[in-house]
Amino acid sequence: MANLLYLVHRMPYPPDKGDKVRSYHLLQHLVQGHRVFVGSFVDDPDDEAHVPALRALCAGLHLTRLHRRRARLASLGGLLAGQALTLRYYRSAALQRWVQQTVQREAIDAVVVFSSSMAQYAQGLGLPTLVDFVDVDSAKWTEYAAHHRWPVSWLYRREGRRLLAYERAVALRADHAFFVTEKETALFRRLAPEAAGRCEALCNGVDAGYFAPDPARPSPYAPGELPLVFTGAMDYWPNIDAVGWFVQALLPALRQRWPALRLHIVGRNPAPAVRALAGPAVQVSGTVPDVRPYLQHAAVVVAPLRLARGIQNKILEAMAMARPVVAARECAEAITAERGTELLEAADAAAFVQAIDALLHDPARAAAIGQAGRRRVLQSYGWQAQLQPLDDLLARVQRPPAPQRPPRPRPLTA
Repeated sequence: MANLLYLVHRMPYPPDKGDKVRSYHLLQHLVQGHRVFVGSFVDDPDDEAHVPALRALCAGLHLTRLHRRRARLASLGGLLAGQALTLRYYRSAALQRWVQQTVQREAIDAVVVFSSSMAQYAQGLGLPTLVDFVDVDSAKWTEYAAHHRWPVSWLYRREGRRLLAYERAVALRADHAFFVTEKETALFRRLAPEAAGRCEALCNGVDAGYFAPDPARPSPYAPGELPLVFTGAMDYWPNIDAVGWFVQALLPALRQRWPALRLHIVGRNPAPAVRALAGPAVQVSGTVPDVRPYLQHAAVVVAPLRLARGIQNKILEAMAMARPVVAARECAEAITAERGTELLEAADAAAFVQAIDALLHDPARAAAIGQAGRRRVLQSYGWQAQLQPLDDLLARVQRPPAPQRPPRPRPLTA
């Protein structure tokens, strides 16, 4: 059993959005065999109610409240300092002091960093370090730039350049680095060839015991409607873009064929642009206590993300719930599943409409795809199996115990 420092940019509980699902299950895996000290930020006041549950998992916990507006203003200091704005956004003197004190007091053996922004707190500790980048965030900002006008496009391109330079430095200092898919790993190896040997994929899993169909679970939908479902954090720009595109480019054609069809957008913190989509053909739910009824009773689950990085938990969860999923090609490529029988992919609006229409015309095929998708999740996407390589790496890199001095011989007495 080792003493581990786990640094996470967002409180890893409750696991109710993409990055928190991964950071929570990583924490659950680590505490099975180690004492884990967690340092993190709280960026959602609603999460504070869950602090006792998180504290019960940890040997030690430090949380810093992140005020988003204040953090955005502070991040602008990176423009003058020539730094990535992300680093200033997640900078806290209180967290830095806690890290230093915990390392000295608890004899920390190794550090696990979740997201590159938290690597700044591991620098200079002189401890073995594993970094879970999750995605190549620098590439995300560069991609965002192409979809925005100046000056936001300039700012995003700058962030992409600065953050990539930082990610490369972090990867070189780390003992090992992870990314959520083989595709993200290959991308970073191309962008940072000097660190290629330290990088590997550590894929997400899904809790198929929790995300499982239940015949007794009631439907949240009105009788007679054909519900399509999109799930996700609805203040996240790729999700906002996805539902906006779906409503504009796909929904009219689908409604012509299926007047009873309705898109349900299920997820926390819907942005104004998402709330504006609500109407007879679109239901915006906001936060729901349990997403499983919405998935289980959906006719089809859709993932039309045009700006997708890594693996989409929303797809794995829907597959685990035995529902047919139609996903954008970029999303589908990240998942090991047989196309056409376990998961459907669509490259453009016409292909999305065709795939959804075909499933609605053939409910038996839709059900068969859902069942096959669940079997795929059970076979390939258990969290324990996905995170097993982490145990081997920790065993190799963690600080060895200090050698014990042999007992001093007792003096002979006459």
